[in-house]
Amino acid sequence: MSDDTSVRVLEEYLRDSRQSIREVARRIGVSSGTVASRIKELEDSGIVRRYSALLDYEKLGYELTAITEVIVSEGKMLDTGQEISKMKQACGVYNITGDSDIIIIAKFKTRKDLSDFTKKVLTIPYVERTKTHLVLNTLKEDFSIIP
Repeated sequence: MSDDTSVRVLEEYLRDSRQSIREVARRIGVSSGTVASRIKELEDSGIVRRYSALLDYEKLGYELTAITEVIVSEGKMLDTGQEISKMKQACGVYNITGDSDIIIIAKFKTRKDLSDFTKKVLTIPYVERTKTHLVLNTLKEDFSIIP
């Protein structure tokens, strides 16, 4: 990342991505042109990949969050992870160290949806087994850390 100004632009957009360039410029004390050029640099470099809303999934009916460990055979972690990533319920798919090969964080409206998801994961080639944990209480769910 280029400098402290870029970090401050990111902080503002993480706080509220609906702000105008002019508002961000006013808040951090630089020109609108500076903010616009930093945003373009951040987008072009892939640091900012897209803009989206932070949703309350429980209010949308997704009352179940599951964390699923996946054990994969024959070193096919990346191929398997890419296949799992295509499933709309998967919010996060991570290749990890330890006893498991992949961790999935996924959201579901019903137990049947979770069951169907698990069965579908188990049909993916090279998936040997899964172990699913249900989240009882969400204490924090915010991936907008500031560099």
